[in-house]
Amino acid sequence: MPLHFELVTPERLVRSEAVHMVTVPGTEGDFGVLEGHAPIMSTVRDGALLIFRSEKSEPEMITIRGGFAEIDDRGLTVLAEHAD
Repeated sequence: MPLHFELVTPERLVRSEAVHMVTVPGTEGDFGVLEGHAPIMSTVRDGALLIFRSEKSEPEMITIRGGFAEIDDRGLTVLAEHAD
């Protein structure tokens, strides 16, 4: 089952899609999120957000700056100060 992923900045909704996995640059280190991940909230450091559309796909990289990541029963939402 896919993971629902949203990337939001103060200016706009950057992404809203179903993906296999996302690797988030957390302030305590990078962490991967799959469907069914335990609910958490984490601050996000400047770095690369890696989006895997399928289990065997090459990751797409989006550079983000600051913000928060929230994982709940709806999926993963990354609220970034800026995304390239």
